[in-house]
Amino acid sequence: MNSQISQADFSINLDRNTAVIEIPARLSILEAVHFKQTFDRLLEKTSYPEKIILNFDRTKFIDSSGVGALVHNLKATQEKQVELILKNLHPPVMSVLSMTGLEEVFQIKQENTSDRAEQSDRVKLKELPHTHPSVQSWIKRAIDIIGSLVGLIITGIILIPIALAIKVDSPGPIFFGQIRCGWMGKRFKIWKFRSMCVNAEQLKSKIANQATGAIFKNDNDPRITRVGKFLRRTSLDEFPQFWNVLRGEMSLVGTRPPTPDEVASYEVPEWQRLDVKPGMTGEWQVNGRSQVRNFEDVIKLDLRYQENWSLQYDIKLILKTVLILFNKNSGAV
Repeated sequence: MNSQISQADFSINLDRNTAVIEIPARLSILEAVHFKQTFDRLLEKTSYPEKIILNFDRTKFIDSSGVGALVHNLKATQEKQVELILKNLHPPVMSVLSMTGLEEVFQIKQENTSDRAEQSDRVKLKELPHTHPSVQSWIKRAIDIIGSLVGLIITGIILIPIALAIKVDSPGPIFFGQIRCGWMGKRFKIWKFRSMCVNAEQLKSKIANQATGAIFKNDNDPRITRVGKFLRRTSLDEFPQFWNVLRGEMSLVGTRPPTPDEVASYEVPEWQRLDVKPGMTGEWQVNGRSQVRNFEDVIKLDLRYQENWSLQYDIKLILKTVLILFNKNSGAV
């Protein structure tokens, strides 16, 4: 990782009403923060350009922070009604944009289109960045597969009694699906046993948020059903997520999976937490998740997991999670 980013790494060439910003070879946390600052200064000028072109001709690496900076800058141009074009994207960058769905959001212009198109098709969704060693660990993935299969067997055993309890207590679907953001911000549908009333999402805006920042908590959330309180206290509501783990969208151990609304409010450095796969459990789970009420604390826990990660550390967190599953104060997020 670069220890210092120079102004030259984001040189700006102005030609009439068009600005061309040169993007450096890497676009990770330090570069991403500087990228956002450079972009903001350009748009703060009294006479800002009508069109901004981001030249990725040198860029071969982008991580979640880089994606976050791009999303922030896109919103900034939309507010100012400035046209934003991404130019000369190499296959690794195109793969990230394709995986996250941003390929359809940004206006992309390629020179030598035939060569670049052929390269992009050949490596699409394959040449992805090595953002964190846990994502590339085949042993971790093998543990996830074995653990998820065992978890799904247990889920099958408890399914009927839980389904009956949910139906009797609150008519409606047994499962609850919600869009969350995974590795690099890629969206997926997370599954849980339903623990709230059927119109919980519509009622959320009417419930007071007792947490600070991009998380939501309420100790006496009226949307939670009687059976739901038990499911959440014991974490049984999360057992269907073993399906997400088997599919590779989550891991047994990782960071807390955020909602798109939460991610939309992130500052660029906070995107770092998306450098790893979200997990069914993690630092937040074993450190009193019901007591974590400040988003900054969530960030600290997620980054601590990334810094301390090892296979042994994962196993340690899994064992800790098993020990506190039925702790009445464990709560739920």
